[in-house]
Amino acid sequence: MKASQIRKGNIVRIDGTLYKIMNMDHVTPGKGRAHIQTKLRSLHGGTQTEKRFRSDEDIEKVMIETKEMQYLYKSGDEYHFMDTATYDQVQISADTLGNAVQYLIPDATLNLEWFEGNAIGVDLPPVVELKVIETPPGVKDATASAQRKPATMETGLVVQVPAFIGEGEIIRINTTDASYSERAK
Repeated sequence: MKASQIRKGNIVRIDGTLYKIMNMDHVTPGKGRAHIQTKLRSLHGGTQTEKRFRSDEDIEKVMIETKEMQYLYKSGDEYHFMDTATYDQVQISADTLGNAVQYLIPDATLNLEWFEGNAIGVDLPPVVELKVIETPPGVKDATASAQRKPATMETGLVVQVPAFIGEGEIIRINTTDASYSERAK
């Protein structure tokens, strides 16, 4: 398909590597040809990159299968999931899951992405709720300023949070950039 036909969320193969299109813009400069500016996330490791395509350039779109699975537990570098439809259990390596391991809590139901019978990644929700297990105490009158402090979540993820957040609280975190969103309700 042509680069001008790609959309956010599509899976494409570029130089043998599968990428998910996280963002795309059609750019028409005052001088020169129009092009498509994309932000891509590798499905083999989760690294993000930006790439520019000519509007008429051919890109290989790939169809993937999505299965709803429940995260069970971690054993070494392997993460164990159960298919919610068939109850089959599978092991997926930390390398395949990439940065998504920082958001996995037992019993969470997620959509895993499969290509040619192999797990290639996990489709995280835009926001997850995690418990703060360690953070320095807040400063008095911290609500008057936008002070931030590091907080360690139950999964080991470290996020900068407002000074009023304490240990034991459950907060919402954006999975796209690992940033604090709000307190969980």
